[in-house]
Amino acid sequence: MWDIDYTLLRGGGVAAKAWRAAFTELTGVAWRDTPVFGGRTDTDICTEVFASHGVTDCTHERFFARYVEAVHEIRHEFTVQGQLMPGVRAVLARLGDDPQVVQTLVTGNVPEVAAIKVAAFGLDGSFDAEIGGYGTDDSVRATLVRRCMERARAKYREDFAPVVIGDTVHDVTAALANDAVAIAVATGATAAPDLAAAGAHVVLPDLSDLDAAIRSVKTLTT
Repeated sequence: MWDIDYTLLRGGGVAAKAWRAAFTELTGVAWRDTPVFGGRTDTDICTEVFASHGVTDCTHERFFARYVEAVHEIRHEFTVQGQLMPGVRAVLARLGDDPQVVQTLVTGNVPEVAAIKVAAFGLDGSFDAEIGGYGTDDSVRATLVRRCMERARAKYREDFAPVVIGDTVHDVTAALANDAVAIAVATGATAAPDLAAAGAHVVLPDLSDLDAAIRSVKTLTT
């Protein structure tokens, strides 16, 4: 279960730009308070943004619909402003060659934006997105992991040894809440000691050491 932002890729602020544009267009309210986005679900962030701006007449569903459109309109900017994190393509390819591994996404992004982000960097073929956990499933990230596990079990008719790979404390605690292996990468704003203190089973500086990354996944699930 892969997180997206600052784990797989850096979006370069493109989604945040679309978020602000969609919010102002729908509500007519000037943007003034930027929340902390890292590791949180879009549902949780949307609730905070509405509250901090005094918005009471716009629903999450209506906002997300326009937000997805806004991201789609500027999707070409992801490869200009953003970049893949180190080692990602090689790790995805190696895991993808293992018939015992199913890779998917557990991300705070809404499904459509998650799809746009990974497709921008040619990663969409690496994941079974159908079983993923997304920011519209719940405001609490741990629930996204649980929903992903439920979807995987329903589709494949078997239990998996779940692994969550992310860059924030939220990713780690969501994994632990579901008895999943938590592999943290210190490629975001959270320092390695903080990820370890949160309970991550393994903390990697990034994914550039292919053997170390694969060993972490395989050793902790056998």
